[in-house]
Amino acid sequence: MLLFSLVLSACSDKTGSSTDDSKSGGKKDGKPYVAIISKGFQHQFWQAVKQGAEKAAKEFDVTVTFEGPESESQVDKQIEMLRAVLDKKPAALGFAALDSQAAIPLLEEAKDKKIPVIAFDSGVDSPIPLATAATDSRAAAALAADKMAELIGGKGEIAIVAHDQVSQTGKDRRDGFKNQIEQKYPDIKIVDIQYGGGDHLKSTDAAKAIMQAHPNLKGIFGTNEGSAIGVVNAVSEMNKKDVVVIGFDSGKQQIDAIKNGLMAGAITQNPIGIGYETVKAAVDAINGKTVEKNIDTGFYYYDKSNIDDEKIKAVLYE
Repeated sequence: MLLFSLVLSACSDKTGSSTDDSKSGGKKDGKPYVAIISKGFQHQFWQAVKQGAEKAAKEFDVTVTFEGPESESQVDKQIEMLRAVLDKKPAALGFAALDSQAAIPLLEEAKDKKIPVIAFDSGVDSPIPLATAATDSRAAAALAADKMAELIGGKGEIAIVAHDQVSQTGKDRRDGFKNQIEQKYPDIKIVDIQYGGGDHLKSTDAAKAIMQAHPNLKGIFGTNEGSAIGVVNAVSEMNKKDVVVIGFDSGKQQIDAIKNGLMAGAITQNPIGIGYETVKAAVDAINGKTVEKNIDTGFYYYDKSNIDDEKIKAVLYE
């Protein structure tokens, strides 16, 4: 983790908002220019994706910019960023959509300008992206459902605090968990699904409201870093430590919550791999190579029992 922090600190000023020295013809600083627009910048997950993108940029000798809105609820801000980036005429675009529909008109424009688009983390409801580098969120959330069922003894009331209902990951993680419970565990009932926008304060309030309305609640699934931390905070503040919490993603707060017993476990993605594969696919597209349509970057469940395993430590981030 220390090495990750040092690398991230060293890299933190190399990218960010696109600067004004972008050149037409897909070049920036004399190299092919790959513009990457993320869902956000506030969670450590996105900083880890950024690190992976920078690693690939160095390996493949391209220039990368990486930016995202302050909050994952700022769809309009993300669209503005996409508009500004397209005006700079990058050689390729990496894009993680906050809203799987809202960006389609601008992606159509990218296609018209022959700018290859690589989706990451979240897909869009369009065939325009040549590839999507992402976790299989439905399968990952189904694994979280299996772990929840095991931990609550196969019966009882549970709930979901999701990050949104418009992004593909928001929908897939919610539905992957929900469908697995409904199909495999008839004695478990999902009594509520709330949305906290990936914000830990809003997610805390949502989880508190759920627990107040359902005093017999046995577990809550938080679908991303902010959602999961919000649930942990709610459980702690209401002294409901018997409620099983399963999260998604990593970050120091989730790692600490698992180590101190406030969270049972979580699904971790491979964010560095997501960033790396996005840039790699973009470079292949620039060079006219065929890219794989769906790039599965993998996922793991981690808890106290395996959190220090080398395989798990390699995909955790603080």
